[in-house]
Amino acid sequence: MHTFQALGLSAPLLQSIEKLGFTEPTPIQQKAIPILLQGTRDFIGLAQTGTGKTAAFGLPLLDLLDRSRTNPQALVICPTRELCIQITSDIKKFQGITGQVLVTPVYGGASIGDQVKDLKRGTHVVVATPGRLIDLIERKAIRLDQIEYVVLDEADEMLNMGFQEDIEFILQNTPKRESTWLFSATMPKEIRQVSKRYMREPTEITIGKMNAANVNIDHQYYQCQHPYRYEVLKRIIDFNPDIFGIVFARTKADAQEIAEKLTREGYDIDAIHGDLTQAQRDRVMGAFRTKNIRLLVATDVAARGIDVQGITHVINYELPDDTEVYTHRSGRTGRAGKSGLCVSIVTPREAYRLKQVEKLIQTRFHRMDIPSGKDVCRKQFFHFTDRLLKADISHGEYETYIPMLAEKFSAVSKEEILQRVAALEFDRFLRYYENAADLNLRQQPTDNKMGKKRKQDQGAMPQGDASYQRLFINLGTKDGFYKASFLQFLLDMSEQRKDVLGKIDLREMNSWVEVDSRVAGKFIKAIDGKNFKGRRIRMNDANSGGRAGSRQGQ
Repeated sequence: MHTFQALGLSAPLLQSIEKLGFTEPTPIQQKAIPILLQGTRDFIGLAQTGTGKTAAFGLPLLDLLDRSRTNPQALVICPTRELCIQITSDIKKFQGITGQVLVTPVYGGASIGDQVKDLKRGTHVVVATPGRLIDLIERKAIRLDQIEYVVLDEADEMLNMGFQEDIEFILQNTPKRESTWLFSATMPKEIRQVSKRYMREPTEITIGKMNAANVNIDHQYYQCQHPYRYEVLKRIIDFNPDIFGIVFARTKADAQEIAEKLTREGYDIDAIHGDLTQAQRDRVMGAFRTKNIRLLVATDVAARGIDVQGITHVINYELPDDTEVYTHRSGRTGRAGKSGLCVSIVTPREAYRLKQVEKLIQTRFHRMDIPSGKDVCRKQFFHFTDRLLKADISHGEYETYIPMLAEKFSAVSKEEILQRVAALEFDRFLRYYENAADLNLRQQPTDNKMGKKRKQDQGAMPQGDASYQRLFINLGTKDGFYKASFLQFLLDMSEQRKDVLGKIDLREMNSWVEVDSRVAGKFIKAIDGKNFKGRRIRMNDANSGGRAGSRQGQ
């Protein structure tokens, strides 16, 4: 058995973490802590979300800091406000009642004036989101010239969110750092480039296979035709009465629409997306953490940095286009050694993307049958009876009411009482599901001349389909886009649904997009001529000649 005592941590710190109930270090903690305690070696730790990375860097930091100095000595950079607050809270908990290390969080959406005052009072560790940190640097409210340790946490998510220039600017402004510690779930080429430019022969540790899935997560999928996607989502929720999870939607509009529809139908659910104010976001997250709502509908950007314990299910309403995004979505469950489920709703034309994700995370997905109406009612009924039998009747003077109840029900049989209880509890489910259709797709035979046609009827992705029109747009990776963010940008600008898009060819300076020919004109009208970061967007038919058409073969 591995122990924290064997890792080289100080006695006071060992006492603190023992009081927290830490008994055995996780694999990333076992590998990272002895190296980071040296304080002079750059380090790259590749491990999935929820594997104990905060303790892996937080514990060594607490032992390395000089408590007699009150200037910032360590800087932890993370992608979101929620993660910033979580890391700050964890580091404070790690040091226990001694509380000698001062930790200051700085992030957007809160008063910058208050944060400046906190920094002026003195601190040892600054935990920051990139944007707010740069604001403070430009106001000369914080100096990084004495920073010795820089931690980049969730580095791949920060790059996906477009923070690469900010990160490089921050690293350029920490000239005296002794070491840089980079933690990430995946290792895209952009992170590799940053590490080569700003790190000196880093020690690299990979926990599990690169991009491999958390072994505590069961990956499942339900296949249905597109019009039934929402109905399948409802059945998944109803079939799991104890669900506490996140539903991932592609766009802000989708997230809001799903949440509103489910709320109208009586579900404890809310949405979190980019259009919410910070106060609204705090309210929703507070309700989710306390389980006043059991489900959260979120976009990928809005969910970055959410760290809530006990999430049982992650549901992909649609698979992400960027397969690495799937790793981050699924990492919200199956944390701290607990098991979790990541469930995807997949149409036949998305089957190719499912294979891509399987290949990336090196895990086979289990195809599940969509529960029938009777399955859902049966599951809910057994759940209710279990709750009924486990109800705590030790508190309260229930026996006082027994004679009155006995008299009231004297003329009613036990079987009728049970039926009436069931009717009260399950009336909504029984009425909704009594004539529910079978939503499962059935495999059609393909060993005859009609096989090819049947496959297309089921919605298989047509290759080079003439119904798509190829459009040129003068935006690309140089504008800070990656595939998922570019897709969302196109959908938000055009106000169209994902189904109208085919292949996206994202290049450095410009891109090509396949769009359903029936709405291609609307796409061009909605996007061409608009501005993006001071640039005029050009979008036109890639085959119409001119500059766009001449570059088609690039």
